[in-house]
Amino acid sequence: MPRRLPAWTKEQYQDPSVYGVTVMPSGVRLVFRTDARELEFEVLTSTGQLDSDPRPRPTGMLELLVDGVHAGRRQAPVGNVVRMAGPGAAQRLVPGEPGTVRFAGLPAGMKNVELWLPQQTPTELLALRADGEVLAPLPDGRRRWVHHGSSISHCLEADGPTGTWPVVAASFGGVEVINLGQAGNDMLDPYVARTIRDMPADLISLKTGINIVGLATFRLRTFGPAVHGFLDTIRDGHPDTPLLLVSPVSCPALEATPGPVSMGPDGKITALGDPADVARGALSLAVVREELARIVAARRAHDPHLHYRDGRELLGPDEADDLADGLHPTAAAYRRMGKRFAAHAFADDGPFR
Repeated sequence: MPRRLPAWTKEQYQDPSVYGVTVMPSGVRLVFRTDARELEFEVLTSTGQLDSDPRPRPTGMLELLVDGVHAGRRQAPVGNVVRMAGPGAAQRLVPGEPGTVRFAGLPAGMKNVELWLPQQTPTELLALRADGEVLAPLPDGRRRWVHHGSSISHCLEADGPTGTWPVVAASFGGVEVINLGQAGNDMLDPYVARTIRDMPADLISLKTGINIVGLATFRLRTFGPAVHGFLDTIRDGHPDTPLLLVSPVSCPALEATPGPVSMGPDGKITALGDPADVARGALSLAVVREELARIVAARRAHDPHLHYRDGRELLGPDEADDLADGLHPTAAAYRRMGKRFAAHAFADDGPFR
Protein backbone atom coordinates (compact mmCIF):
# COMPACT_ATOMS: atom_id res chain seq x y z
CA MET A 1 0.00 0.00 0.00
CA PRO A 2 1.63 3.24 -1.07
CA ARG A 3 2.32 5.80 1.60
CA ARG A 4 3.24 9.37 0.70
CA LEU A 5 5.38 10.11 3.76
CA PRO A 6 8.26 8.02 5.12
CA ALA A 7 7.50 5.56 7.92
CA TRP A 8 9.65 7.50 10.41
CA THR A 9 7.25 10.47 10.30
CA LYS A 10 4.44 8.52 11.99
CA GLU A 11 5.95 8.90 15.45
CA GLN A 12 5.96 12.68 15.04
CA TYR A 13 2.20 13.29 14.86
CA GLN A 14 -0.76 12.20 16.98
CA ASP A 15 -3.67 13.17 14.73
CA PRO A 16 -4.84 10.01 12.91
CA SER A 17 -6.06 12.14 10.00
CA VAL A 18 -2.42 12.68 8.98
CA TYR A 19 -1.92 8.95 8.45
CA GLY A 20 -5.33 8.72 6.78
CA VAL A 21 -4.48 11.24 4.06
CA THR A 22 -0.91 9.98 3.72
CA VAL A 23 -2.18 6.59 2.54
CA MET A 24 -4.61 8.20 0.08
CA PRO A 25 -2.50 7.83 -3.09
CA SER A 26 -2.96 11.19 -4.80
CA GLY A 27 -0.46 11.25 -7.66
CA VAL A 28 0.69 7.66 -7.03
CA ARG A 29 1.04 5.37 -10.05
CA LEU A 30 2.52 2.00 -10.95
CA VAL A 31 4.79 2.36 -13.99
CA PHE A 32 6.19 -0.46 -16.14
CA ARG A 33 6.85 -1.63 -19.69
CA THR A 34 4.92 -4.51 -21.19
CA ASP A 35 3.90 -6.12 -24.46
CA ALA A 36 0.70 -7.45 -22.88
CA ARG A 37 -2.67 -6.88 -24.56
CA GLU A 38 -4.59 -7.51 -21.33
CA LEU A 39 -3.83 -6.47 -17.75
CA GLU A 40 -5.56 -7.30 -14.49
CA PHE A 41 -4.94 -5.59 -11.16
CA GLU A 42 -6.17 -7.11 -7.91
CA VAL A 43 -6.75 -4.35 -5.37
CA LEU A 44 -8.16 -3.91 -1.89
CA THR A 45 -9.56 -0.48 -1.13
CA SER A 46 -10.52 1.02 2.23
CA THR A 47 -13.29 3.56 2.04
CA GLY A 48 -15.29 5.42 4.70
CA GLN A 49 -18.98 5.24 5.51
CA LEU A 50 -21.06 7.27 7.95
CA ASP A 51 -23.60 5.35 9.98
CA SER A 52 -26.24 7.79 8.73
CA ASP A 53 -25.50 6.94 5.08
CA PRO A 54 -26.37 3.50 3.67
CA ARG A 55 -23.66 3.69 1.02
CA PRO A 56 -19.86 3.85 1.37
CA ARG A 57 -18.17 6.95 0.04
CA PRO A 58 -17.19 6.77 -3.64
CA THR A 59 -13.98 4.81 -4.09
CA GLY A 60 -12.77 6.81 -7.08
CA MET A 61 -11.17 5.70 -10.31
CA LEU A 62 -8.23 3.62 -11.48
CA GLU A 63 -6.88 5.11 -14.70
CA LEU A 64 -4.54 3.55 -17.26
CA LEU A 65 -2.18 5.47 -19.53
CA VAL A 66 -0.35 3.80 -22.41
CA ASP A 67 2.62 5.72 -23.84
CA GLY A 68 1.20 8.82 -22.16
CA VAL A 69 -2.26 8.46 -23.72
CA HIS A 70 -5.35 7.78 -21.63
CA ALA A 71 -6.38 4.17 -22.29
CA GLY A 72 -9.25 3.63 -19.87
CA ARG A 73 -10.67 4.15 -16.40
CA ARG A 74 -12.41 1.77 -14.03
CA GLN A 75 -14.30 2.32 -10.81
CA ALA A 76 -12.23 1.08 -7.88
CA PRO A 77 -14.06 -1.82 -6.21
CA VAL A 78 -15.37 -1.48 -2.65
CA GLY A 79 -13.23 -3.52 -0.24
CA ASN A 80 -12.76 -2.65 3.42
CA VAL A 81 -15.29 -0.20 4.83
CA VAL A 82 -14.37 2.08 7.72
CA ARG A 83 -17.60 3.03 9.51
CA MET A 84 -18.00 5.97 11.86
CA ALA A 85 -20.83 7.84 13.56
CA GLY A 86 -19.54 11.17 12.26
CA PRO A 87 -16.39 13.17 11.51
CA GLY A 88 -13.85 12.62 14.28
CA ALA A 89 -15.78 9.72 15.83
CA ALA A 90 -14.28 6.33 16.62
CA GLN A 91 -13.84 4.13 13.57
CA ARG A 92 -14.95 0.54 13.08
CA LEU A 93 -13.42 -1.60 10.34
CA VAL A 94 -15.71 -3.86 8.34
CA PRO A 95 -13.30 -6.16 6.46
CA GLY A 96 -13.94 -6.60 2.76
CA GLU A 97 -12.67 -8.65 -0.13
CA PRO A 98 -10.23 -7.67 -2.90
CA GLY A 99 -11.61 -6.84 -6.33
CA THR A 100 -10.16 -7.20 -9.81
CA VAL A 101 -9.93 -4.43 -12.38
CA ARG A 102 -9.26 -5.45 -16.00
CA PHE A 103 -8.02 -3.52 -19.01
CA ALA A 104 -8.16 -5.30 -22.39
CA GLY A 105 -7.53 -4.43 -26.02
CA LEU A 106 -4.23 -2.67 -25.37
CA PRO A 107 -1.99 -1.86 -28.37
CA ALA A 108 0.38 -4.56 -29.58
CA GLY A 109 4.11 -4.33 -28.93
CA MET A 110 6.22 -3.06 -26.05
CA LYS A 111 4.76 0.06 -24.44
CA ASN A 112 4.99 2.20 -21.33
CA VAL A 113 2.06 1.73 -18.98
CA GLU A 114 0.99 3.78 -15.95
CA LEU A 115 -1.73 2.68 -13.54
CA TRP A 116 -2.91 5.71 -11.53
CA LEU A 117 -4.52 4.94 -8.18
CA PRO A 118 -7.63 6.78 -6.89
CA GLN A 119 -6.54 9.96 -5.15
CA GLN A 120 -9.13 9.71 -2.35
CA THR A 121 -9.05 6.01 -1.38
CA PRO A 122 -6.28 3.97 0.30
CA THR A 123 -5.57 1.16 -2.17
CA GLU A 124 -3.50 -1.97 -1.69
CA LEU A 125 -2.07 -3.55 -4.83
CA LEU A 126 -2.24 -7.30 -4.31
CA ALA A 127 -1.51 -8.69 -7.77
CA LEU A 128 -0.69 -7.77 -11.35
CA ARG A 129 -1.59 -10.29 -14.06
CA ALA A 130 -0.53 -9.83 -17.68
CA ASP A 131 -0.61 -11.93 -20.86
CA GLY A 132 2.88 -10.70 -21.75
CA GLU A 133 6.23 -9.69 -20.34
CA VAL A 134 6.37 -7.02 -17.62
CA LEU A 135 9.58 -4.99 -17.25
CA ALA A 136 10.80 -2.10 -15.16
CA PRO A 137 10.43 1.33 -16.78
CA LEU A 138 13.38 3.01 -18.48
CA PRO A 139 14.52 6.48 -17.38
CA ASP A 140 12.61 9.07 -19.40
CA GLY A 141 14.71 12.15 -18.61
CA ARG A 142 11.83 14.16 -17.16
CA ARG A 143 12.49 16.57 -14.33
CA ARG A 144 10.97 15.64 -10.95
CA TRP A 145 8.59 18.18 -9.40
CA VAL A 146 7.78 17.76 -5.69
CA HIS A 147 4.67 19.60 -4.49
CA HIS A 148 3.14 20.00 -1.03
CA GLY A 149 -0.18 21.58 -0.10
CA SER A 150 -3.61 21.15 1.42
CA SER A 151 -6.80 19.42 0.26
CA ILE A 152 -6.78 21.85 -2.66
CA SER A 153 -3.59 20.10 -3.79
CA HIS A 154 -4.72 16.63 -2.71
CA CYS A 155 -7.86 17.19 -4.88
CA LEU A 156 -10.31 14.71 -3.38
CA GLU A 157 -13.05 16.24 -5.56
CA ALA A 158 -11.22 15.68 -8.88
CA ASP A 159 -12.94 13.38 -11.37
CA GLY A 160 -10.02 10.97 -11.36
CA PRO A 161 -6.36 10.68 -10.38
CA THR A 162 -5.17 12.34 -13.60
CA GLY A 163 -7.63 15.20 -13.04
CA THR A 164 -5.92 16.61 -9.96
CA TRP A 165 -4.44 19.99 -10.74
CA PRO A 166 -0.79 19.00 -10.02
CA VAL A 167 -1.08 16.07 -12.46
CA VAL A 168 -2.73 18.28 -15.09
CA ALA A 169 0.03 20.87 -14.68
CA ALA A 170 2.75 18.21 -14.85
CA SER A 171 1.34 16.82 -18.11
CA PHE A 172 1.49 20.27 -19.69
CA GLY A 173 4.96 20.92 -18.28
CA GLY A 174 6.39 17.55 -19.32
CA VAL A 175 7.61 16.74 -15.80
CA GLU A 176 7.11 13.95 -13.28
CA VAL A 177 5.10 15.09 -10.25
CA ILE A 178 5.30 13.78 -6.70
CA ASN A 179 2.23 15.09 -4.86
CA LEU A 180 2.62 15.44 -1.10
CA GLY A 181 -0.63 17.39 -0.77
CA GLN A 182 -2.43 16.35 2.43
CA ALA A 183 -6.09 17.18 2.90
CA GLY A 184 -6.56 19.18 6.10
CA ASN A 185 -2.90 18.87 7.08
CA ASP A 186 -0.85 21.56 5.35
CA MET A 187 0.53 22.89 8.62
CA LEU A 188 4.21 23.62 7.89
CA ASP A 189 5.06 20.44 9.79
CA PRO A 190 8.85 20.03 10.21
CA TYR A 191 8.74 16.34 9.26
CA VAL A 192 7.27 17.28 5.87
CA ALA A 193 10.03 19.82 5.32
CA ARG A 194 12.64 17.18 6.16
CA THR A 195 10.97 14.72 3.80
CA ILE A 196 11.19 17.22 0.94
CA ARG A 197 14.75 18.10 1.92
CA ASP A 198 15.82 14.47 1.53
CA MET A 199 13.92 13.68 -1.71
CA PRO A 200 15.41 13.98 -5.18
CA ALA A 201 13.80 17.08 -6.71
CA ASP A 202 14.46 19.29 -9.71
CA LEU A 203 11.51 21.57 -8.94
CA ILE A 204 9.65 22.26 -5.69
CA SER A 205 6.42 24.07 -4.92
CA LEU A 206 4.51 24.74 -1.71
CA LYS A 207 0.91 25.92 -1.61
CA THR A 208 0.17 26.94 1.94
CA GLY A 209 -2.19 28.96 4.11
CA ILE A 210 -5.76 27.68 3.81
CA ASN A 211 -5.51 24.97 6.49
CA ILE A 212 -3.58 27.31 8.77
CA VAL A 213 -6.34 29.92 8.59
CA GLY A 214 -9.20 27.42 8.51
CA LEU A 215 -8.06 25.70 11.71
CA ALA A 216 -6.59 28.84 13.33
CA THR A 217 -3.32 27.05 14.03
CA PHE A 218 -1.00 30.08 13.88
CA ARG A 219 -1.09 33.78 14.58
CA LEU A 220 0.98 36.35 12.74
CA ARG A 221 3.76 36.20 15.35
CA THR A 222 4.32 32.46 14.81
CA PHE A 223 3.34 32.09 11.16
CA GLY A 224 6.25 34.00 9.61
CA PRO A 225 9.00 32.15 11.54
CA ALA A 226 7.31 28.82 10.74
CA VAL A 227 7.39 29.63 7.01
CA HIS A 228 11.04 30.64 7.26
CA GLY A 229 11.90 27.45 9.14
CA PHE A 230 10.11 25.27 6.59
CA LEU A 231 11.96 26.95 3.74
CA ASP A 232 15.30 26.81 5.58
CA THR A 233 14.96 23.04 6.06
CA ILE A 234 14.18 22.45 2.40
CA ARG A 235 17.08 24.66 1.37
CA ASP A 236 19.43 22.53 3.50
CA GLY A 237 18.95 19.80 0.90
CA HIS A 238 18.07 21.84 -2.18
CA PRO A 239 19.95 25.15 -1.96
CA ASP A 240 19.52 26.15 -5.62
CA THR A 241 16.42 24.23 -6.74
CA PRO A 242 13.63 26.42 -8.18
CA LEU A 243 11.09 26.76 -5.36
CA LEU A 244 7.67 28.32 -5.92
CA LEU A 245 5.63 29.42 -2.91
CA VAL A 246 1.91 29.73 -3.73
CA SER A 247 -0.63 31.45 -1.49
CA PRO A 248 -4.25 30.27 -1.07
CA VAL A 249 -6.82 30.41 -3.84
CA SER A 250 -9.87 32.55 -3.23
CA CYS A 251 -12.17 31.48 -0.39
CA PRO A 252 -14.79 34.17 0.37
CA ALA A 253 -15.50 33.02 3.94
CA LEU A 254 -11.88 33.44 5.05
CA GLU A 255 -10.66 36.39 3.00
CA ALA A 256 -11.07 38.91 5.82
CA THR A 257 -12.34 36.74 8.69
CA PRO A 258 -10.13 34.40 10.73
CA GLY A 259 -10.94 30.77 11.35
CA PRO A 260 -11.71 28.28 12.65
CA VAL A 261 -14.37 27.22 10.19
CA SER A 262 -17.58 25.27 10.54
CA MET A 263 -19.90 23.65 8.03
CA GLY A 264 -23.26 25.41 7.88
CA PRO A 265 -26.66 23.84 7.28
CA ASP A 266 -26.39 24.87 3.62
CA GLY A 267 -23.33 22.64 3.20
CA LYS A 268 -20.95 25.59 2.94
CA ILE A 269 -18.21 26.65 5.30
CA THR A 270 -18.49 29.67 7.52
CA ALA A 271 -15.71 31.40 9.46
CA LEU A 272 -16.16 31.58 13.24
CA GLY A 273 -13.40 34.07 14.02
CA ASP A 274 -13.75 37.78 14.73
CA PRO A 275 -12.55 40.11 11.92
CA ALA A 276 -11.51 42.61 14.60
CA ASP A 277 -9.00 40.04 15.91
CA VAL A 278 -6.92 40.43 12.73
CA ALA A 279 -5.52 43.68 14.15
CA ARG A 280 -4.34 41.67 17.17
CA GLY A 281 -2.54 39.01 15.10
CA ALA A 282 -5.21 36.58 13.92
CA LEU A 283 -4.73 35.29 10.39
CA SER A 284 -7.08 35.81 7.46
CA LEU A 285 -6.26 34.79 3.91
CA ALA A 286 -5.51 38.42 3.05
CA VAL A 287 -2.95 38.58 5.88
CA VAL A 288 -1.40 35.23 4.86
CA ARG A 289 -0.93 36.32 1.24
CA GLU A 290 0.67 39.60 2.32
CA GLU A 291 3.03 37.80 4.71
CA LEU A 292 4.05 35.14 2.18
CA ALA A 293 4.77 37.80 -0.45
CA ARG A 294 6.82 39.76 2.10
CA ILE A 295 8.83 36.70 3.11
CA VAL A 296 9.67 35.77 -0.47
CA ALA A 297 10.65 39.35 -1.35
CA ALA A 298 12.99 39.49 1.65
CA ARG A 299 14.59 36.10 1.02
CA ARG A 300 15.14 36.67 -2.70
CA ALA A 301 18.05 38.95 -1.85
CA HIS A 302 20.05 35.80 -1.09
CA ASP A 303 17.82 33.17 -2.74
CA PRO A 304 17.15 34.16 -6.35
CA HIS A 305 15.60 30.74 -7.11
CA LEU A 306 12.70 31.38 -4.70
CA HIS A 307 9.47 32.62 -6.30
CA TYR A 308 5.97 33.68 -5.21
CA ARG A 309 2.58 33.25 -6.87
CA ASP A 310 -0.73 34.62 -5.64
CA GLY A 311 -3.11 31.66 -5.47
CA ARG A 312 -6.01 33.82 -6.68
CA GLU A 313 -4.40 33.69 -10.12
CA LEU A 314 -5.18 29.96 -10.11
CA LEU A 315 -8.75 30.45 -8.87
CA GLY A 316 -10.00 33.95 -8.24
CA PRO A 317 -12.81 35.73 -6.40
CA ASP A 318 -14.97 35.83 -9.52
CA GLU A 319 -15.03 32.01 -9.54
CA ALA A 320 -16.71 31.45 -6.18
CA ASP A 321 -19.41 29.37 -7.90
CA ASP A 322 -16.69 26.77 -8.54
CA LEU A 323 -16.37 26.18 -4.78
CA ALA A 324 -19.23 23.76 -4.13
CA ASP A 325 -18.83 23.92 -0.34
CA GLY A 326 -17.33 27.40 -0.28
CA LEU A 327 -13.82 25.97 0.01
CA HIS A 328 -13.01 23.09 -2.37
CA PRO A 329 -12.93 23.54 -6.17
CA THR A 330 -15.00 21.40 -8.51
CA ALA A 331 -13.42 18.83 -10.82
CA ALA A 332 -13.59 21.26 -13.75
CA ALA A 333 -12.00 24.01 -11.66
CA TYR A 334 -9.10 21.72 -10.68
CA ARG A 335 -8.33 21.09 -14.34
CA ARG A 336 -8.45 24.83 -15.01
CA MET A 337 -6.08 25.44 -12.10
CA GLY A 338 -3.62 22.92 -13.52
CA LYS A 339 -3.58 24.65 -16.88
CA ARG A 340 -3.11 28.06 -15.28
CA PHE A 341 -0.29 26.84 -13.04
CA ALA A 342 1.51 25.30 -16.02
CA ALA A 343 1.04 28.41 -18.16
CA HIS A 344 2.86 30.44 -15.51
CA ALA A 345 5.37 28.03 -13.99
CA PHE A 346 6.59 26.41 -17.24
CA ALA A 347 6.55 29.56 -19.37
CA ASP A 348 9.81 30.70 -20.97
CA ASP A 349 10.18 33.29 -18.22
CA GLY A 350 8.50 31.24 -15.48
CA PRO A 351 10.07 29.84 -12.30
CA PHE A 352 10.15 26.29 -13.70
CA ARG A 353 11.36 27.22 -17.19
